[in-house]
Amino acid sequence: MTRKVKNIWQGLQRRSSLAILITAAVLIETTSVVQYLFAYRGTKQVVEQYAMSELKTKNMEIQREVRSVEEAVSYVTYALERNLNNPEAIYTLERALLERNHAISGCAVAFKEGYIKGDRWNELFVGRDEGGALVQRQIGDENHNYFELDWYKETIEADCGHWTDPYIDNAGSKAEVCSYTMPLRDKDGDVVAVFCADMSLDWLMEIFKTQSEASSTFLLSSTGVIIAMTNNVFENIEAVQDAVSNANDSMIDKVTRAMLSGDTGRAKINKSQVFYGPVEGGTGWSLAVVFADDVVYDRLNKLSINLAIFMLLGLGLLAFIMFRTVRGFRKLQVVNAEKERIGNELAIASGIQKGMLPCTFPPYPDRDEITMYGSLVPAKEVGGDLYDFYIRDEKLFFCIGDVSGKGVPASLVMAVTRSLFRTVSTHIDKPELIMKQINDAMSEMNESSMFVTLFIGMLDLHSGILSYSNAGHCPPYLVTAPNCDPIPLEMDANIPVGLMKDWSYTAQSTAIRPGNVVFLYTDGLTEAENTSHELYGEERLRKCIAGCADITPHALIAHITDSVHAFVGDAEQSDDLTMLGVLFNKYLTISGNTLHLNNNVQHVPHLANFIDSVAEANGIDPATTMSLNLAMEEAVVNVIKYAYPDGVIGDIDVTATVEDGTITFTIEDSGVAFDPTAKADPDLTLAAEDRPIGGLGIHLVRQLMDSIGYERRSDKNILTLTKKYNQQ
Repeated sequence: MTRKVKNIWQGLQRRSSLAILITAAVLIETTSVVQYLFAYRGTKQVVEQYAMSELKTKNMEIQREVRSVEEAVSYVTYALERNLNNPEAIYTLERALLERNHAISGCAVAFKEGYIKGDRWNELFVGRDEGGALVQRQIGDENHNYFELDWYKETIEADCGHWTDPYIDNAGSKAEVCSYTMPLRDKDGDVVAVFCADMSLDWLMEIFKTQSEASSTFLLSSTGVIIAMTNNVFENIEAVQDAVSNANDSMIDKVTRAMLSGDTGRAKINKSQVFYGPVEGGTGWSLAVVFADDVVYDRLNKLSINLAIFMLLGLGLLAFIMFRTVRGFRKLQVVNAEKERIGNELAIASGIQKGMLPCTFPPYPDRDEITMYGSLVPAKEVGGDLYDFYIRDEKLFFCIGDVSGKGVPASLVMAVTRSLFRTVSTHIDKPELIMKQINDAMSEMNESSMFVTLFIGMLDLHSGILSYSNAGHCPPYLVTAPNCDPIPLEMDANIPVGLMKDWSYTAQSTAIRPGNVVFLYTDGLTEAENTSHELYGEERLRKCIAGCADITPHALIAHITDSVHAFVGDAEQSDDLTMLGVLFNKYLTISGNTLHLNNNVQHVPHLANFIDSVAEANGIDPATTMSLNLAMEEAVVNVIKYAYPDGVIGDIDVTATVEDGTITFTIEDSGVAFDPTAKADPDLTLAAEDRPIGGLGIHLVRQLMDSIGYERRSDKNILTLTKKYNQQ
């Protein structure tokens, strides 16, 4: 019995050990598979990131050389066109171009038949000999009939700057080149010659020498011609050209068409990963990076076999490989970040758009309700500040903004922002929605991580309601009267545009009373520095505005500009200085014998001026004029205070009618119904503390005027005051 139990126990032990071994084996194999899958995925991601980095890096290096040639040719073209009949001057200009631009191996001016001395061929060429010295000669003849060459014919046909496919230049540079050509025109504007600058392809091969062993690169022209390639893309260039030209494989055909169309993407061809994208600029070239799967994953496949046999060794080896990979990738990220920072300047500085800001003031001389003035002084030749405005559907749309950074990149973003403002606001009335669409559009294309602080306003020219949305910009000031402290507009916290897509911007509104000025500015005003590096600051600005006796936009901005210049002194301007003023004065207008104003007590002085002008025009004596002023001021102030609810801007029309020695004033408003004539006269026999409040004003009007009448008609209060007068 004891032996049986022992045998059973030993059997159980063997079975347990086997189970443990099997379980361990399964776990090891499972772990190996999991490790392999994770490693495969990680390697794939690294390959993709490396490929995109290679495309971007090579793209920037190619762009730098291409742009240097394009800019050099553009600069010299103007001088060549002024010296078409002077071969020596042409040679001199070509030599100067080659001396300044080592990327250009040779250049030539090829004239149309018979233009110089009646000769058929005239191609004035300057190039470098084997020792690098510059030589000049006329290379056009029957053996080098440039009229039949593609670079000449294509330039004449295109009538603009043009990059050629690579070709062997046996007559001039005597090397394989790509040429940038430009038509030359005489004083009548006719094309009489072609200027051709040859760029040797040796520099491309130098760029591709830095290629990884696991990857290959080739450069495709706009017509499908291979410009340059690394030796290990395919066995030879003929094989590549044949694959691109014939494109029998459907995927090769798809990729080739995509590259010729300037698309960016990736594809898998014959067990290889292909990443491609266009070369920025006007060349029409496209760049591709190819990774062969058997090369990329060779080490991983061998490692997976070793992992199945030696799990512990494999784990250590994988940890070492991943450590080295991550460290190398981090170094690559640092290098790429620096290259991208440098390249962004070149990418953004593709063009400068000028003349997009309003510069004619007053902008709307036929409109009485608004007066505007703007000023922009850039810190450099071009700046990143902007302002703009226009009227649509009796609403004034306006904006002011400040682009992060300065110079050419900021000016390009400024131009884009202004264009987006004009485009979006033509069909949207809400400032917050205009801001959102501008932000979404700029966020999508904001590879340079630049942003814009922006204020967008919409002023209703009928009601005086200002609706606005602010994206991190300086709060504008509301200037209500001369020599008064300005009031900063309340601002919600919103991020600048271009930082984050789908941000919901908030809207705010306020009532702008006639005679008020909305003053907008960029931080270049408050951050202006003097020679001691002190800032002008918000407090100085506020005091400067408060000390201004004339708050019309032009006078206000001139006053602030003088103050800033006096503060800065001889210090160099460090930032763009931009200001914009909007004066709303719709209700302070006179049409014939009618004064249009609103319920703002600050406009009462305009009533006195109106009455004085009517009295003077009709020869009313001064005593009567004084009585008219007292009575009308009391009546109009009563309407201003009580006709409309608090916060509501209302119309008040005062009309004067003079006839047969009688002057009649009619006061109309759309406020709540109120008949002042129904108010009983106060009991003046009572002591002041015993009399009820009110009634003295209308009593004074009754005493000063001959008659007072009131009626409610068409939802309007109509008060009529009449007085006879003596002419002077």
